[in-house]
Amino acid sequence: MTSPVLICGSVAFDTIAVFEGRFKEHILPDRIHALSVSFLVPRMRREFGGCAGNIAYNLQLLGGKPIPVATVGEDASDYLQRFEQLGIDISLLQSLPGTLTAQCFITTDLDDNQISAFHPGAMERSAENDLTGRSAAWAIVAPDSKVGMVTHAKRLHAQGTPFIFDLGQAMPLYDGKDILEMLALAQAMTVNDYEASIVEQRTGKSIEQLAQGLKAVVVTRGANGATLYTEGHQHHIDPVTPTGVVDPTGCGDAHRGGLLYGLTLGWSWQDACKLGNLMGSIKIASRGPQNHAPTRAEIDTQFHAQYGLRLPA
Repeated sequence: MTSPVLICGSVAFDTIAVFEGRFKEHILPDRIHALSVSFLVPRMRREFGGCAGNIAYNLQLLGGKPIPVATVGEDASDYLQRFEQLGIDISLLQSLPGTLTAQCFITTDLDDNQISAFHPGAMERSAENDLTGRSAAWAIVAPDSKVGMVTHAKRLHAQGTPFIFDLGQAMPLYDGKDILEMLALAQAMTVNDYEASIVEQRTGKSIEQLAQGLKAVVVTRGANGATLYTEGHQHHIDPVTPTGVVDPTGCGDAHRGGLLYGLTLGWSWQDACKLGNLMGSIKIASRGPQNHAPTRAEIDTQFHAQYGLRLPA
């Protein structure tokens, strides 16, 4: 029986449009001072996203008990209804009147260049969503507004709930002092290899040094698997070869879902990371962050084939 996991972070909509041309043919360097361009985008899709939403989705696929902690706007009714239908606890998804849910508008051209615009909306007020008193075996503080992330971290620390600090896309908001202050409250940190190098640069400490004050640091490395730093040792976690490489969006969140599931079961960090690698490989073979839908039995079969491990019955 798994225990609840508090998943603090963003819940957002991603609107992705495809321009069937190339930006460089329309954005002229000698006219950049008076830019006025318009792109016809015959293909467009809207995705359910946000770090808290994505992590919760993956944890639910595994049979976990995610409790996403986020603020959403008046336009989130379909997102909330979807999560209810999936059996995800939405009691800490707070709707704020007069606001819109965080939204990212992405236009991609045929060379995979992107022009994006992000509206934080209700996410800016995430600190107002008080999780105090909600018991959980583990929590994660994933990318959100900075004040929301810090506030959630302090509340989790005060009530003794162990949590993972997941810096991710919030990296530009944190200097070295901020990162060290968050790590003083957390039990673990997850970053990708690029983020790890930025953390080292900003804090002036190596990942090995930072791991000494934590239960673990997990550095994901895409097709090269992951590196786990725990109890003074470094472990390479073998990658899982995906059935296809379609879209990396949300792969890190899928990994976090697998990692948290293993931790709630009392697994070793190594085995929890292996499940994280598997979930990331499953996600990358599907377009969008929440469109992969393997059954739990299918995940178990792949987990056993790759690592010789099983999900609990």
